[in-house]
Amino acid sequence: MNHSRHIFLLAIAISSSLFSPCFSQTAARFRTWTDATGKYTVEAKFLEIKLGKVKLQRRNGKVIEISLTRLSRADRRLAQDAARPDADATTQVVASEALNLDWPQWRGPNRDGISTETGLMDRWPDEGPRELWRTRGLGRGYASVSIAGGKIFSMGRLQGQTHIVALDVADGEVLWTVPVGGGGDPNCTPTVDGALVFGLSHGGDLLCADVNSGEAIWKKRFPDDFGGKMMSGWGYSESPLVDGDKLVCTPGAPDAIIAALDKRTGKAIWKTAMANAGSRGRDGAAYSSIVIGNGGGVRQYVQLVGRGVIGVDANNGRLLWGYNRTANGTANVPTPVIKSDFVFCSTGYGAGAALLRLSGRRGQISAEEVYFKNGNDLQNHHGGMILLGDHVYMGHGHNNGHPVCVNLSTGRDAWRPGRGPGTGSAAITCADGHLYFRYQNGVMALIEATPESYKLKGSFTIGINNGNSWAHPVISNGRLYLRDQDEMICYDIRNPTGS
Repeated sequence: MNHSRHIFLLAIAISSSLFSPCFSQTAARFRTWTDATGKYTVEAKFLEIKLGKVKLQRRNGKVIEISLTRLSRADRRLAQDAARPDADATTQVVASEALNLDWPQWRGPNRDGISTETGLMDRWPDEGPRELWRTRGLGRGYASVSIAGGKIFSMGRLQGQTHIVALDVADGEVLWTVPVGGGGDPNCTPTVDGALVFGLSHGGDLLCADVNSGEAIWKKRFPDDFGGKMMSGWGYSESPLVDGDKLVCTPGAPDAIIAALDKRTGKAIWKTAMANAGSRGRDGAAYSSIVIGNGGGVRQYVQLVGRGVIGVDANNGRLLWGYNRTANGTANVPTPVIKSDFVFCSTGYGAGAALLRLSGRRGQISAEEVYFKNGNDLQNHHGGMILLGDHVYMGHGHNNGHPVCVNLSTGRDAWRPGRGPGTGSAAITCADGHLYFRYQNGVMALIEATPESYKLKGSFTIGINNGNSWAHPVISNGRLYLRDQDEMICYDIRNPTGS
């Protein structure tokens, strides 16, 4: 045993409980803490720093002490932030809860674009939030970022090939890169699950890699292994879904429009055959990502493909239902949003938006159209939609992100002020009662998430701009992360008053 590892394990032995390699299931107030080597982790919540030692409490209630210097750089920073001198004991715990929230996949923990963090700024100064750092080395592409275990993951085209890139959350330093495959600039946001990270290239290369080393574990290629194809020429863009032991993805083949793979080996578990879903759109995969629903009493995967929105039985891949009316023939992009038996979907290029009600009997599911709104009334291009309570918030218009709030049940506007502070499409995220609109021209806007009225709470120009500012914003541990091609910038969005 080397000296560094010996000291780290000796510290943990205070609680008679060893760290377990690659253990990373997190919950509210708990997170995965990593040692300086990146090999050993423990799930615990932060208590305090005293005499150079970090006190953590495991789920079984036992308290452990670890030397601050034996933690990873990212975890040292998180512990020091949670124990800042101006915080009392109660505030330390609250700060720990707010700081230790990961964003491990596309659109966050629940794939709904919503962060559960609190204590964030409710108004921005004219110059915007404080910049913490900026970095380079991510390569070309419009991929957003995922954050887990003190690391940031994204995808970019480097040296003529798509790579998964891992960075340190403390300062954005590149930790490792691993080649995935070919095609154009990638759009996939990596999915992190424990010790594994998954990424998909523009050309359809799906890679599973080790989160700590970047070592490739297994690889599939959608066109070759499944006969898959895209509906149009912008390449595979989905962020694959991990559900238990399965990795669920969208090859886009006639007999494998969706497929479930063993996440550890890549071996196919089941494949979904695509039935005739209607004349609108095109055959193949689209640019959306799968979400999980239970409409009609059946657990299912809901996905927007080339021929529209479909639902697939999560147990066996059986196609349950399809809806074609919002499909367009160019690019179906936004991830659907789900509430109980309802699915809200929208696409750009003039297609429109619709609310569906799913009902079931004896395992058979039907999708009833509650309402449909044409593209002039309501359409989301590719910035995404947020469902909060009974209202949907989104940017409306093709190549536009005009802020709008509509009642989910009726489709009626709650507010629609016209053009917002930025121009072009708007990618949105939600946290602490506010919407974060990132406009195509590089303007960020903070809008209160209330159906009462449109309330702009500040805007600023992002400190980097390398063309179309399309990558979706990410909020994690009190920070706002904005990827822009080869660069990324990180802002501190915590409320300085601590309220």
